[in-house]
Formats: sequence, C-alpha cells, structure tokens
Amino acid sequence: MTKQADHEDVAESEKATDNVTEQQAGTTPDEPETTTEDDTIAALEQKLSAAEAKAEENWDKAVRATAELENVRRRAARDLENAHKYALEKFLNDLLPIKDSLEMGLQAAQADDADVTKLREGSELILKMLADTLEKFGVEVLDPVGHDFDPEHHQAMTMLESPDHEPNTVVAVMQKGYKLNDRLVRPAMVAVAKAPENNENNVDEKA
Repeated sequence: MTKQADHEDVAESEKATDNVTEQQAGTTPDEPETTTEDDTIAALEQKLSAAEAKAEENWDKAVRATAELENVRRRAARDLENAHKYALEKFLNDLLPIKDSLEMGLQAAQADDADVTKLREGSELILKMLADTLEKFGVEVLDPVGHDFDPEHHQAMTMLESPDHEPNTVVAVMQKGYKLNDRLVRPAMVAVAKAPENNENNVDEKA
C-alpha cells in the first residue's frame, strides 16, 4: 500500500504542476494583446480628431464662400437696379441742349421782328443736333426712297403706278422709320411702285 500511495502522490503533484503551467501559459499572451488594442484605439482617436479639425476647416470655408456669394448677388442686383434707373442719364444730358435750343427758337419766333430765314436756319441746326445725338446712341434713320421695298423694315401704305420706277421700288416716304442698334423700332411708312396697267387706248394702239 505504501507504494500505491506514493504513486498517487506523484500523480497528483504532476497534475498540480500541469495546472500551474497551463494557468501561466494562459495569462502570458494577454499582456501584448491588450497593448495592441490600446495602440489601435489611440490611432483611431487621433484620426478622428484630425477628421473633425478638417471638417471644421471646410465648414468655415463653406460659410465664407456662401457669404461672399450673397454679397456678389446683392451687388449685382443693386447694379442692375441702378442701370434701369439711370440708363438714359447720358442720353438725357445730350438731349437737354436740343430742348434749350428749341425753346430759344420758339421765343425768337414770337418776336415782332422775327426773321423767317434765321428761324429756318436755326430749326435746321437743331434738327441736325438731334440727328447727330440719335446717331451717337445707335439710332439709324430709315429713309428708303429709291430702294427696293423691304417688308422687314418698311410698311407699304399704298401702291402707285410709276413708269419711271421698277415695280416694288419705294417711290415716297410718308413717315421715316428708325432702328436702334440694328433692332427695328418703327418701320418706315412708304408708297411702293407697281407696273402701270394697260388701258384700252394702249390695247388699241397695240392692235
């Protein structure tokens, strides 16, 4: 029995030794794994902080860009409003001297000793001033006597027989037309030539 007891004691001792070894073997790998997780978390936190900083920077840029765009829109709206209000200012400055000349001419015409010749010359001068001003601002006069009838720029008021003109030729202008920068403002009212109709006498002569 003594040998059997000794054998059992040795077995239990070996078993206890194996348990201690297993416990030590199980706890030893835990330490480096914990260290790796900590490093990963720290790296992720660093990346998150960098991303948040970048997002804040981009947000500031977006806010400034939006504000600048709004300022540009407001300036454009103000400039457009002023352009509508004062578009004729320069034209008016050139037109006022013509009005002044007309008023002076009217006063001169009311005088008892008014000189008709001078009044006519003054009127012609004022008319030339007006024509020059209109031309300066892109206004073109349509006075198509002798030219072919153009339905895009002329309005035919009547047809006249004219042996001296080719058919469809403008022979008279009742009212001049005008274009502004190549855009029609008012068509010229015209009389257009047509071929003479053969009367009975002409038929007899040909017969």
